[in-house]
Amino acid sequence: MRAFLSVFLTGILGIPALVQQDLKPFVFDHRNSAGSVIDLSFMLDAPAGKRGFVRIADGHLVTGDGKRLRLWGVNITDWTRGSTMFPTKADAAMWAATLARFGINCVRLHFLDLASPRGLIDSRREDTRAFDTEQLDRFDFWTSELKKRGIYLNINLNVGRSYKAADGVKDADKIRWGKGLTLYDPRLIELQKEYATQLLTHYNPYTKTEYRNEPAVVTIELLNENALYPGFRAPTPAYDKDLLELYNTWLKQNLNAEELARLRKLSDVAADQPIPRLQGNEKNGAAAERYYTEQKFFMEMERRFFLEMQKHLKETLKVRAPLVATADHSHSGSSYPLLASTSLLDIVDGHTYWQHPGPRGIPNTPMVNDPLNSTVIELSRTAVAGKPYTVSETNHPFPNDYACEGIPILAAYAALQDWDGIFWYTFEPKASSEWQPVIGDAFDVSHHPVKLPQLAAGALMFLRGDVKSARETVQRTYSWQQVADSARLPATERPYFTPGFPALIGLEHAVRIGSLNGQPTAKVPWQASNSLVSDTKELSWTAAPAKGGLVSVETERSTALIGFIRANPVPLRNMMLRLQNRFAAVTLSSLDENPIARSERLLLTAGAMAANTGGEWNEDRTVLQKAGSAPTLIEPVTGDLVLRNLAPARKVTIAALDGRGQVIGSPVLAKKTSEGWQAALGEHVTTWYEVRVER
Repeated sequence: MRAFLSVFLTGILGIPALVQQDLKPFVFDHRNSAGSVIDLSFMLDAPAGKRGFVRIADGHLVTGDGKRLRLWGVNITDWTRGSTMFPTKADAAMWAATLARFGINCVRLHFLDLASPRGLIDSRREDTRAFDTEQLDRFDFWTSELKKRGIYLNINLNVGRSYKAADGVKDADKIRWGKGLTLYDPRLIELQKEYATQLLTHYNPYTKTEYRNEPAVVTIELLNENALYPGFRAPTPAYDKDLLELYNTWLKQNLNAEELARLRKLSDVAADQPIPRLQGNEKNGAAAERYYTEQKFFMEMERRFFLEMQKHLKETLKVRAPLVATADHSHSGSSYPLLASTSLLDIVDGHTYWQHPGPRGIPNTPMVNDPLNSTVIELSRTAVAGKPYTVSETNHPFPNDYACEGIPILAAYAALQDWDGIFWYTFEPKASSEWQPVIGDAFDVSHHPVKLPQLAAGALMFLRGDVKSARETVQRTYSWQQVADSARLPATERPYFTPGFPALIGLEHAVRIGSLNGQPTAKVPWQASNSLVSDTKELSWTAAPAKGGLVSVETERSTALIGFIRANPVPLRNMMLRLQNRFAAVTLSSLDENPIARSERLLLTAGAMAANTGGEWNEDRTVLQKAGSAPTLIEPVTGDLVLRNLAPARKVTIAALDGRGQVIGSPVLAKKTSEGWQAALGEHVTTWYEVRVER
């Protein structure tokens, strides 16, 4: 493993950073895209839920009639100016049609519990216990338009609710979203149940169902990125006091006198004093008995909350949709204590981002050069055997120079891993009065000129099953002690926190957790190499010292090259590229049921760097000092494309498409050569093409 990683390190250090290229305007216009040449809505089974309520069979999501269901989705949020979670009735049909056209078959309805005019909660009241009727009506109409087009709904409950004093919540003005507190405070739990009841029993007049009886609801998430753990600090003394009392009550109920005395001694407190909790990083150096005791307390608290909420939804409200507790969301440390609780519910879920932006910037390096820390490997730590696995938040956030690699890589490897859903964070519908062709923030893909076509290509790879699931699944198991200890391990042990388990095996085989309360995993024999090839032989992740990494996808209906293509001229069965760009992602997918070799219509995406007009980096390109404004810009992908091994054809044309999905100018006529059908890319500024083959 050390030798293998040194090869990648050599590659990383040997490659100079990308520099600003000659970027040119390329803008998506959803409002005038009804006649787009590329329309993947045919892949969606409309209306959503027509086959009955989604359920779980053989560890995966299936429709009511037992057909396997994968989810290729986006989050719906409104964090940038001019965005809205609930489009107007005049716009709802357009935005629903836009999502369907790009192959999106599910939306994660996130931050519903914000105050109006953003979320559902009526901001005019002194409490947060009622909905804004106008917002609720827009929400109902929006969900009906999504359902109509075959787009399922993932409803989030507790995400961004900020409480008020009239709610009967202590220190309401100081706890913001109440992270952690929502798992143990009785009043906050009571309010969460009330909110769930109000929302899920609400009758939608447009679909003529209550949300609890709505077959288009594919899953319901209880909490967003929420957990308890040793060292947890409550935001105010009152909540800290409550937690201390809960802890000491639990200790008296679960420890005998001798154990309590020993714990008091380890904590250095007298017999008449409460036993303190560990504070901050004290957990790392605490005596094992003290640490294990507190870890067990928090794990039981989490489990109790999730099971209590599950009972309320399933038994009291009779909700039909599968449930998610919360996501594995913190990759700076182990999630296994939390996962031991969340895996008790129907679906296991994970979040991660490649180089999440912050005030200090990002390394701004390509993921293809760092597979060990890739989103693929980080996310694969969470999947549990026998449970559906979804990724409800992920992205290569803007402004990373290498962001074009994110969607095609994860689409391919999520299919290899046989996951059940991927939700890109985030898609922000724009109000007509505020529409701007701009990358709105670090996460918004709604007008991203490279990622939008890639969403369509990813839908073909993942939803259609172009990339086969791995032939072999490798399981690992943990003892309870390993699970507890994992939370004290240094970050160098990420992402698996498993002695003897080679993390990079997840690029070759499917991986799952078999148990979080069993025997420790035996050492897994595995031989590392510079090129990691999936056991299906369809995916390859290659280390090329001093050149840069390359991921290749080679299936019958989809093929791709992602990374430093110019330095690694790899000919695929149906595609060969000679590019001028140093870094790019190019995908080619059949738009009919035929393999590429016999297809009559294909989608070609070609993406590199993207930016806003006037955006400015610092000197080492780690911090974007000015985000820029409209219009969006791209580095056009230029060079030669060769389509290879096509069944006998008499004509091949390649049509560049604009941001409405309409043909730009005249299609390019490919030239028949000894290598195949050759055409030059880059004559027109674009990130996607329609390829037509006449026979």
